[in-house]
Amino acid sequence: MTPSPSLTGTIHIVGAGLAGLAAAVRMAQSGRRVVLYESAGQAGGRCRSYHDTALDRRIDNGNHLLFSGNHAAMGYLQAIGAADSLDGPERAEFPFLDLASGESWTVRLDRGRVQWGLLSAQRRIPGTTVLDYLGGIKFLLAGASKTVAECFDTARPMYRRFWEPLAVAALNTRGDEGAARLLWPVLRDTFGKGEAASRPRYVRNGLSESFIDPALRLLEDQHSKVHFNSRLKSISFQGRAVSGLDFGDGVTPFAADDVAILALPPWIVSDLMPDIKVPGETRAIVNGHFLLPHSISDWAPMGLIGGTAQWLFARGDVASVTVSAADDLVNEAAETIAEKIWPEITRALNLGDTQLGRYRIVKEKRATFAQTPDQVARRPDTHTGYKNLFLAGDWTNTGLPATIEGAIRSGNSAADAARRLVPTG
Repeated sequence: MTPSPSLTGTIHIVGAGLAGLAAAVRMAQSGRRVVLYESAGQAGGRCRSYHDTALDRRIDNGNHLLFSGNHAAMGYLQAIGAADSLDGPERAEFPFLDLASGESWTVRLDRGRVQWGLLSAQRRIPGTTVLDYLGGIKFLLAGASKTVAECFDTARPMYRRFWEPLAVAALNTRGDEGAARLLWPVLRDTFGKGEAASRPRYVRNGLSESFIDPALRLLEDQHSKVHFNSRLKSISFQGRAVSGLDFGDGVTPFAADDVAILALPPWIVSDLMPDIKVPGETRAIVNGHFLLPHSISDWAPMGLIGGTAQWLFARGDVASVTVSAADDLVNEAAETIAEKIWPEITRALNLGDTQLGRYRIVKEKRATFAQTPDQVARRPDTHTGYKNLFLAGDWTNTGLPATIEGAIRSGNSAADAARRLVPTG
């Protein structure tokens, strides 16, 4: 719907990453006046696509695997008209390759919630038993201080070949550090709801084409304003309410029923508002993109065990890998990283002795907050204690790991809180 003059109050959203875009879309579609500010020259934050000069290909800044049961992400794509922009298999299947042993297997879920197929050893991960698969309940029972590794016998194959890769991918934190209880909602909303909610989903063309560009078009259609290259310098207050925002060209004053949503990284929020407790530690992610000698079709993301690369994606003639919890690797030279990863790609894709060609290594030193028990305890709620100021971001207290699903859910929560505050005429 087009904003109506009868709806009063402007929603000022600072930050055009996924959390900010989700909040903006939700507010604009409810008829509110939205102004979106972004310090960079483009939207998307860490979730975007661009043309890379080294590869002469369009690539994503990072690789993201979603599940069909990620309802916030799927709802967002539906809202912006991009629900058909994802690919994925018709069944929940997850191929793995152990680079150390050479063993490969595929985790396949039965339709329905009861996984009768696990009674067959051929359907299980090599070296595991039926009882190993009941371990997910430990995340539900885990206390706030418990790490993933403390929930399991780390010497068992099930930990090395499933629980640890799941934890590192979801938490971007090593298993011996990662907060165990954050993984329960991940399992509950996907595997816990059966095969239909567990199907892997990934972008067909690019992150921008799926998550960013359609949202910007919707905001334009709704007559929302988007200001790029606008970095928030300071916030003015009057009592317990925001009275203005300063982007370096003077303070933008607030009307009585204006609202601000900060969808910014935690360290920036901390600089702007030192009284708000935020997670202070971060973890790195390294992504590598490699030009292949030919295009790959019908390729599902593959989990890699026992090497440097952890997940392998392929789109066209570009193979992309992700290394999470990469705080040691991120300090190595790009050439060194590429030389470590390329042999793993050639094994997974059966490329023989194909030599390393053009590549791009992308380092995100502060990709997510460190999802350790002590840092999780520092996640703030959407409500800040200031009447007209709300927070959004995957690092806020969503109850989920810092993922696309968490970012969108946080934006929705901030928008809902703001919508309740802003009068409707």
